[in-house]
Amino acid sequence: MNKSHVELSRNPGNPFTSLHPGPFFMESRKKIAIIVAGGSGTRMQNAVPKQFLELAGKPVLYHSMAAFAGAYPDMQIVLVLPEAHFGYADNLLQAFDSIPAVTIVKGGETRFHSVKNGLQQVTGNAVVFVHDGVRPLVSTSLIHTCYEATLSHGSAIPVIDMKDSIREITGNANAAVDRDRFKIIQTPQTFLSELILPAFDLPYDPLFTDEATVVERLGHTVHLVAGEEANIKITKPLDLVVAASLLKISK
Repeated sequence: MNKSHVELSRNPGNPFTSLHPGPFFMESRKKIAIIVAGGSGTRMQNAVPKQFLELAGKPVLYHSMAAFAGAYPDMQIVLVLPEAHFGYADNLLQAFDSIPAVTIVKGGETRFHSVKNGLQQVTGNAVVFVHDGVRPLVSTSLIHTCYEATLSHGSAIPVIDMKDSIREITGNANAAVDRDRFKIIQTPQTFLSELILPAFDLPYDPLFTDEATVVERLGHTVHLVAGEEANIKITKPLDLVVAASLLKISK
């Protein structure tokens, strides 16, 4: 996985071109987790939004928030979700008081706008984690890895290898592609606040598929770290079954 690690680009005139491991970036910083929970239950064939479906007796979103709350005692959590789901979130937080104070923020029209709304809660120098609310199995170890790599490199994007063969479709034609050239992206995508805040001042572009693509638009190259196979995203009913099995194995 080391072959996937890349440094921030050395772009003349860019204030972050000299980012490198050193005492300035190894200092302890505020930690803010922006957990984006904007999904519905459509693909899950359920009227309840997927982030509030039950997993091992607790809502999926609870597991995601608890992972960050348990990773660092000073972790601040910002929960971004549609206003229509605020009631679900209030019930969750009242039922499980093990989660510290959470700031709830209204989501936007797209993921970009939702994250942008969450970033308004970031002040001062911080390490900012942006995580999918429906990735409930993120580990403390991965959160620590992303934090430490971000202190050294300015960003940390967890990735895993592709296992299946893939093909590129061009019109009516298709061709095999070397899967070793590609990685599967996970969250938490993690950045120094000095990197991600200016990036989200950019105008929205439909090509912004995640936070890394937004930061790259400013000329930065993001730093990849090893993700985890268990850090799955809950999008379909089978994913919930797999997640429940993985939770049992981990206990």
